[in-house]
Amino acid sequence: MQERVRIDGGPLTRDQVVAVARGGVGVVLTESALAGVARARAHIERLADAVEPTYGVSTGFGALAVRHIPVERRAALQRSLIRSHAAGAGPEVEPEVVRALMLLRLRTLASGHTGVRQSTVESYAGLLNAGILPVVHEYGSLGCSGDLAPLSAVALALMGEGQVRVGGELRPAADALAQAGLEPVALAEKEGLALINGTDGMLGMLALAITDLRALFDVADLTAAMSVEALLGTDRVFAADLHALRPHPGQGHSAARMAAYLEGSPIVASHRGPDCTRVQDAYSLRCSPQVHGAARDTVAYAEIVADREFASVVDNPVVLADGRVESNGNFHGAPVAYALDFLAIPLADVASMAERRTDRMLDVARSHGLPPFLAHDPGVDSGHMIAQYTQAAVVAELKRLAAPASVDSIPSSAMQEDHVSLGWSSARKLRRAVDGLGTVLAIELLTAARALDLRAPLTPAPATAAAVALLRERVPGPGPDRHLAPEIAAAEELVRSGALLAAVDGRTA
Repeated sequence: MQERVRIDGGPLTRDQVVAVARGGVGVVLTESALAGVARARAHIERLADAVEPTYGVSTGFGALAVRHIPVERRAALQRSLIRSHAAGAGPEVEPEVVRALMLLRLRTLASGHTGVRQSTVESYAGLLNAGILPVVHEYGSLGCSGDLAPLSAVALALMGEGQVRVGGELRPAADALAQAGLEPVALAEKEGLALINGTDGMLGMLALAITDLRALFDVADLTAAMSVEALLGTDRVFAADLHALRPHPGQGHSAARMAAYLEGSPIVASHRGPDCTRVQDAYSLRCSPQVHGAARDTVAYAEIVADREFASVVDNPVVLADGRVESNGNFHGAPVAYALDFLAIPLADVASMAERRTDRMLDVARSHGLPPFLAHDPGVDSGHMIAQYTQAAVVAELKRLAAPASVDSIPSSAMQEDHVSLGWSSARKLRRAVDGLGTVLAIELLTAARALDLRAPLTPAPATAAAVALLRERVPGPGPDRHLAPEIAAAEELVRSGALLAAVDGRTA
């Protein structure tokens, strides 16, 4: 069992976020973090007893911040805040997203800058460790002041209210807490705001997307190399000295990977001699490293943003080291929203290029000797004709999803919150796009593998041959038309599970 992630008030890493979100790894609060929480809480309690009102401690919230709340009504204020803000609608979001946002909010709560009580932080960690997943809905976050409705759904469960899932089963939160030996939390001053005023949902989805896209862009290098090989393309354009002339790190990385995948290929060697009449390959083959590399560099930028956010304290107001409690705008989701939207652009372009390579293998006028649509008996059989339709439909959807959400804004809270980031929307559409890219690459894998089989008796490179061999464990080779949807699904599973990349690792010539 993997060791629990330590919450010490300092930064987290992307690997830690993924381990908790996807791997079910638990957390442990350090003594130093709890000491910092206690120090900040002492400042809040001092201000709570003061005559002069302090925002978030003894006042209302948002557009109602001008009202001073008497001591006897403050517990009701906290309950009302969470109940009213837990106003999500639509389908439930994925468990991994809920766990990611819970972990990231817990890290901020343990930072010593939010003013919550030690017991509340411990209860929040207990909720996460018990595998209790509050029901979080698709809609309800404008990304400013953070992911209010999603985080309120978690806070509601912490109070013993609302619905949760345990082991996939829908249950009342109060029952799940009782079974886990956890007491519902009665929130005190400032705690309601601290629990919900963050960008943790969109940040968690950014972390998961970065992890997925790093793997998918690796797959894109492999499927592109398979297509180059199947289309009798040249590997000379992937030479390191050519890419050194334009020293983008991602480009050089992708070119090196594609060159390694094609090394030792009898198919490539078969048309390398002086009799070859090919001058230049199409852009979708020749320029793959440039496009894939630019996509990799975009992920690298997004990772810089994520790393900064993993070290950030997002709350309003915050408790500073000298005891001041200050309002701020750090809850605005723009930095994360821009990165999420940015990633959707190269993702769509990588998919678009993969679709063009797939189509080229199916077109008898451009495939250099392959049968029409790779069909067994063209005319009777359609081969991969409609698989490419499916791929094209997904690519069209990815282009629509590449339109940014963060350029939009809908004012709220009686114009107090008159500019919002819509970063949650950016994150949700990016998740759909990541799934789509997996489908597009799976169809290129299916098509390129079939085309390589049809080049027999010539054989592919050791690395690409390993990819074909793994696929053939799930999907038969060329032959009369079969039900294609299950074969696409099988290829998708190989792409998304990491099995495809694992099969070719170390198999280069």
